[in-house]
Amino acid sequence: MTETRFDPASADLRWQRAWDEANCFAADSASNKPKSYVLEMFPYPSGRIHIGHVRNYTMGDVLARYKRMTGHEVLHPMGWDAFGMPAENAAMEKGVHPGGWTRENIANMKAQLKRIGFALDWTREFATCDPEYYGHEQALFLKLYEAGLVYRKESEVNWDPVDMTVLANEQVIDGKGWRSGAEVEKRKLSQWFLKITDFAEDLLDGLGTLENWPDKVKLMQENWIGKSQGLEFSFELSNGDRLPVYTTRPDTIFGASFVAVAADHPVAQGVAAQNCDAAKFIELCKKGGTTAAELETAEKLGFDTGIGAKHPFTGEYLPVFIANFVLMDYGTGAIMAVPGHDQRDFDFATKYGLPILRVVAASAAEADKPFAGEAEAGDGVLVNSSFLDGMEVEAAKAEVIARAEAGGWGKGQTVWRLRDWGVSRQRYWGTPIPFIHCDTCGVVPVPEHQLPVVLPEDVDFQTPGNPLLRHPTWKHVSCPECGGAATRETDTLDTFVDSSWYFLRFASQPADKPFDRAEVEQWLPVEQYIGGIEHAILHLLYARFWTRALQHCGMIGFAEPFASLFTQGMVTHETYSREEAGRPVYYGPGEVERSGDGAVLVADGQPVEIGKVIKMSKSKKNVVDPDEIIAKYGADAVRWFMLSDSPPERDLPWSEAGIEGCWRFVQRLWRLFGQVGAGGAGADAEHDKALDRKLHQTIAAVAADIEALSFNKAVARIYELTGAIEKAPLSSSRSDAIRNLALLVAPMMPHLAEEARERFHFGIGLIAEDSWPAVNPALLVEDEVTIAVQHMGKLRDTLTAPKGASKEDLEALALASEKVQRSIDGAAVRKIIVVPDRLVNIVT
Repeated sequence: MTETRFDPASADLRWQRAWDEANCFAADSASNKPKSYVLEMFPYPSGRIHIGHVRNYTMGDVLARYKRMTGHEVLHPMGWDAFGMPAENAAMEKGVHPGGWTRENIANMKAQLKRIGFALDWTREFATCDPEYYGHEQALFLKLYEAGLVYRKESEVNWDPVDMTVLANEQVIDGKGWRSGAEVEKRKLSQWFLKITDFAEDLLDGLGTLENWPDKVKLMQENWIGKSQGLEFSFELSNGDRLPVYTTRPDTIFGASFVAVAADHPVAQGVAAQNCDAAKFIELCKKGGTTAAELETAEKLGFDTGIGAKHPFTGEYLPVFIANFVLMDYGTGAIMAVPGHDQRDFDFATKYGLPILRVVAASAAEADKPFAGEAEAGDGVLVNSSFLDGMEVEAAKAEVIARAEAGGWGKGQTVWRLRDWGVSRQRYWGTPIPFIHCDTCGVVPVPEHQLPVVLPEDVDFQTPGNPLLRHPTWKHVSCPECGGAATRETDTLDTFVDSSWYFLRFASQPADKPFDRAEVEQWLPVEQYIGGIEHAILHLLYARFWTRALQHCGMIGFAEPFASLFTQGMVTHETYSREEAGRPVYYGPGEVERSGDGAVLVADGQPVEIGKVIKMSKSKKNVVDPDEIIAKYGADAVRWFMLSDSPPERDLPWSEAGIEGCWRFVQRLWRLFGQVGAGGAGADAEHDKALDRKLHQTIAAVAADIEALSFNKAVARIYELTGAIEKAPLSSSRSDAIRNLALLVAPMMPHLAEEARERFHFGIGLIAEDSWPAVNPALLVEDEVTIAVQHMGKLRDTLTAPKGASKEDLEALALASEKVQRSIDGAAVRKIIVVPDRLVNIVT
């Protein structure tokens, strides 16, 4: 180590050991300090930390370190979301046990996280595959069962015949399993469900209280919950049956030109029983997508059943189709189709030559206006709609509902898109569902004293399917009620259950129960939660539900788990960001070649487009290994890069030039820190008022930026302050600014700050346990301003003057300027225009 060069290879590890030995980051629930709970979404132990993890955790780490420095007792824990299919896949592919594979990965990733110097409370670490954790999860599941929030029923599911497990709708892509790629089958299985729909209204209303959540996330959850108000009524069918439908647009009822039912609707099944073509069509539908989003973009297909549905007002019979875009589990599984005002219906009607009628227009004069190749979904007035003509949409809705209720053929109804959460999974590596099946007593909960129900270790993964179902002894038990022979439930819980309450266990870890309410309520709700936008719906919605369910059971006293949510952008590879001299300049990964005519750049054999941003992925072979980068540049340079340039909510393009620039700034700071106290006693005799003001303004602004998670702004301010210190003459103010600069960068570059304090003797103790520098409010107010001095409207000089200086003083100051005098060159001054605190213009 020399004074002119910072050596992270030795400094990083030394200070990480020092923090561990001092137990710096262990949170104390008994502390009287104000509590601050900072949490990043815990990772799945895939084996390696990627650069995106580094960005995510660096943001949380800066906030946690800053909160410690501002006098808070900080809980900043880390654990592992450790159950799931990848471990079972590894077991099948490599012949290893999922537990061993997972533990090895956890050890590797923990070492990586430690190498980056995160201020984590490792004393609270756990993995969701720990029996101690999932045993408490089983106890909570039974609490919800006792409260009537858990039930079991036969349900049609998406079955992956390769992974041999149930898939959520979101895990079915183009009719295939998201992991195996196998054609998904529809099966009826007995499944366990959580009654999330009991909380639909509360979950929706609660979004309005989440002022510190991104609007985008709240909108996504609102749409997923999907509250809609409309009309439920029955069509009289030509075969004598009645067909219930639900519509959110009863005002458009005169625009209905056909009716459509889901492939698994009883009407469709009845037709298929007598028509082999209908049966073939239904089989085709089963191979398509099963989510609303997929069906929205899929080609619209239908089969005419030959059945008619009688219009309740006109008496006309509308054709009834089996359609691939109708979902059985939304509404009634049947729709009134209005092609003129719904794009889905428009596409279908166009394909099958069905009438497309306009019943809503901007004005009555546009009643016969033709459609421009697409449906029109906007508001307006009703046209071509009998007694509704001339009404606005909302009034027309109310009128149709009123007539339906008066006639006894329909009623106003609220319908939710949200469905109860199916949590059964037919796999080994998950939390065993704590129930026992007895031929005499039925389904019986496992007694609490028998928890945890621990997974067996001796399992076989060579045969497809659930190893728990095949295990020779594990599932055979005595019934807790009658003592007779019985079998365990062999399904395990959806891994989203594991991540729906882990934040509570981090806050409180008694051995005899999932958590202590009083201790949890000291820390929760989480002050700042950080994670990717991809978790906007499932994880975040399930966590909000689980918290409400526990509140309903009297176990906690709050409903929202996360007070503030921040969704960070990805780290990406950007191919080329600009053209230079008319030719593209490539900044991305891989070997770069130019095509024969020089027009196209090729990276790794693929043409690359100007300005195209590529997400990092193993398949693209463009993943940046944090270990390699840290070994080359040190942890602090990597941390600084993660915070620089891009706003944290936006994607951050990875660049080798960028990380090298951060490395150079680390060394620049090191050299500056070495100048603390330079200049001797003479230098200490004077204060530099401008530098003092710059320092204190920066302290206040950086604090505000960190609080707002505007890390790139904080970085920019530190660059400015560094430049100001370097330019400042030697003085006690300069030395003071250098000392305080070390405190300002400590949350971001903690190893450098610690090393500088020790090496250059400008502080006592660990900087990790020091306080954020205090601000002098008097120095936040500018008492000097910059005055532009013009001659005949042209800028000739800029001068510094006391804020609020008089007109006479500013005139005198301007006329004293040598540059102004040269410009005037002896001419007579006719008048002087003064704009206070801003400008002086001399007219000659």
